[in-house]
Amino acid sequence: MSKKSQKKVSKKTNPRIVDLIRLLKETSNTENAPIWKDLAKRLEKPNRSHAEVNLSRISRNTDENEIVIVPGKVLGAGYLGHGVTVAALKVSNTAKDKIESVGGKFLTIEDILEENPSGSGIKILQ
Repeated sequence: MSKKSQKKVSKKTNPRIVDLIRLLKETSNTENAPIWKDLAKRLEKPNRSHAEVNLSRISRNTDENEIVIVPGKVLGAGYLGHGVTVAALKVSNTAKDKIESVGGKFLTIEDILEENPSGSGIKILQ
């Protein structure tokens, strides 16, 4: 095999993400919910390609009381005018405060997976 044809395969080193990907795939298979397999594939990508979503994007793409998953980090830039449930790997303190100030709530992806294993009514924002 030549040097050019060799592919460097990187492995996730964060045990939380490794366990989360495994849990998402298992839940997808047991619940027949393709949304979790889609999310697992997004999280398998390099960290630099994980989503960074501002509250303004969440506000534009959601309605009151919707559930949104961000496969990455939620940032506090912008205005959120309605209450939504947001799940993500990470959240800035500003974003969490703004989400809660309008009656929304922030959950980890593990929490939303436990609350809604079927994945119904969830949007993925990237």
